[in-house]
Amino acid sequence: MSIDLQHINKKLRDKSPKEIILWAIQQKGKAVVTTNFRPYEGAILHACTHVFPNIDVIWCDTGYNTPNTYRHAETLIQQLNLNIDLYVPKQTTAHRDVVLGIPNVDDGKHQLFTEQVKLEPFARAMQAHKPSIWFTNLRKGQTAFRDSIDIVSQGKDGILKVSPFYHWSDAELDAYLEEYKIPNEFNYFDPTKVLENRECGLHS
Repeated sequence: MSIDLQHINKKLRDKSPKEIILWAIQQKGKAVVTTNFRPYEGAILHACTHVFPNIDVIWCDTGYNTPNTYRHAETLIQQLNLNIDLYVPKQTTAHRDVVLGIPNVDDGKHQLFTEQVKLEPFARAMQAHKPSIWFTNLRKGQTAFRDSIDIVSQGKDGILKVSPFYHWSDAELDAYLEEYKIPNEFNYFDPTKVLENRECGLHS
């Protein structure tokens, strides 16, 4: 799928998340939305399922989420009736804690850790689903890389990555969640990033 990204992003700049999702769905092909149930994920999950109720929701669970995150995930799964397809690392968290632990980001083993808990399960999910359209909740201002993309971007694999809330602020998302009575949860931990402004390799 080859498109003029600059033209498309200009066209979509002032559209609502719903309109952006509708545009993406009209491009045809398999669509998925990914989630890790981090803060504000309820917005993208609500928006996508409101337009496309049966969309496949890919959850790659590192195994290191907080109890709050797991409870939050269960709440959203039930409330939004999410069509969840769960992917987990091939090695259990308990086993990895013994042989590897969570290496410091400056440790050479951190890349192996990231590959095991996030990149490999994600690659397995994408291979199984083979989507043409991938909905995410990336937003401008999160990382340097994310500042360099836009509402719609395209990876080397040709998949259209669509971020309907790309230009939204936290305050705007707070209002969205309040309007639709969608819960939020801030007690979240990503062992592959540690710092909010780091990329884990999934999107870069």
